[in-house]
Parts: sequence; structure tokens; C-alpha cells
Amino acid sequence: MSNSFTLKKPEELELEKKLSDFTSLESDLIQKELELTTLQGELQAFETLYLRVVGIKIVQLDEILAQVSEALAKSNQNNKSAIHNAEQARTRADESAQSAQSINMKAESQKEFKPSDNLKSLYREAAKRFHPDFAIDDEDRKRRTILMREINAAYKAGDEVKLLRIIKEWEDSPESIVGDDIGAKLIRTIRKTAQIQNRLSALLEEINNIKSTDLYKLRIRVQKAENENKDLLQEMASKIDMQIAEQQKILDGLLEIIG
Repeated sequence: MSNSFTLKKPEELELEKKLSDFTSLESDLIQKELELTTLQGELQAFETLYLRVVGIKIVQLDEILAQVSEALAKSNQNNKSAIHNAEQARTRADESAQSAQSINMKAESQKEFKPSDNLKSLYREAAKRFHPDFAIDDEDRKRRTILMREINAAYKAGDEVKLLRIIKEWEDSPESIVGDDIGAKLIRTIRKTAQIQNRLSALLEEINNIKSTDLYKLRIRVQKAENENKDLLQEMASKIDMQIAEQQKILDGLLEIIG
């Protein structure tokens, strides 16, 4: 009776081990890519909300401060310091007014970013197929890099249809068919593993950098306040409103003196 059991070659066993390690790293990489892209989308939406609620108030405050400084300079025309302060305040107010236009544009186009489970699943699937670190050569990497930009943009826009289209086009393309000998597969897997490890390190650093920003910290404070049924951004806007009202009184008084 013949023995159907066949011993695997050392390189086959090594390839299996490397592929197992690669699969685990691949999953970690896709999850971190998803985490980073989600974080970027959420912060972009939060920044727009902040600019709409608080930023506009800052623009108004800068304008009234400029008017106060200009009134002070007018009432002290020989005071070079007052004139200089008025010029600086006006420059700051004009810059704020210009930025207000972009604030309004963002506020009109940006919606709250809350990706669905299905959108996240599609992103993972697309990233798993097209991530640049899974490229077989430089030309493939360039093509994958372009596709990943499209994938990230579609994800942030909540466009499930586009993500599905990208995946479908890949499935129907000749590039989806691959095959090599064990030695080549082993070398490619080792190199891809090294690439993924490098990318994971870069992702962790980028995520940590984002979480160290003032905008991220403010968003966490806002979320914590929401859990306590408080609107932190509105509270900030109300405080600026009080400052605007105080400066308006000062301006009214100065205008009366100037005549």
C-alpha cells in the first residue's frame, strides 16, 4: 500500500510561514490605513464645523477690534504706536474676512463624516487589493498609488458606488491574475513584509501626530461635552459674542468722542 503523504520542501514550509506572517501584517496594515483615513475625514468635518460655529465669530471680533484700533488712531493722530496698531489690526481683520469666504464654502459642501460599516468594509477590500505595498514592481506601485488616492477620496466622500466600481474593474483586469515559482514567491513575500512593516511604522507615526494636534484635542473635548449634553463650540461662540459686545460699546464711545 503506497503512502500518499508527501514531505514538503524546506522552501515550501518557509513560504507558508512567511505567507502566514504576511497575512497577519496585511490585516494590521489595512486596519491602520482605515483608521488614518477615517480620522482624517472626521477631523476635516470637525474643522469645518468649528470654523462655521466659532471661526465666523472670530472674524467678527477681528473686524470690531480693527475698528476700535482705527478709532483710537484717529483720536490720537500723532501717536505712531496707535497708528501702527491700527494698521496691524486692519490687516488681521482683512485676512480673517478673506478666510471667511472659504469657511462658508466648506460649510456648504462638507457634511458630518460618519462612515457606515459597509463603507468601511468596502474600503478594507479595496485597500487589500490595491495597496502600493502589495506591488510587484515600480510600475505596479505607481498604478496602485493612484488608485489608493481615488479609494481614499471615495471613502471620505462616502461614495460606495465608486469603491465597488474600482473593485469590479480590478477583478475584470488581466493584472488580477498572478503566478510564480516558490523561490520567487518567497522573495517577494519577504520584501512585501518589509514594506508593510515600514508602512505600519509610518502610519502609527502619522496617527500619533494627528492625535497630538490642538484640533484633535478640541474634538475630543467637544465629544466629551456632548456626552454630558453640552455644546462646547456654542459656548465658545457665546464667549466671543460677549467680547464683540464689549468692544462694540468701546467703539461706540470712541465714535462719540471723535464726532
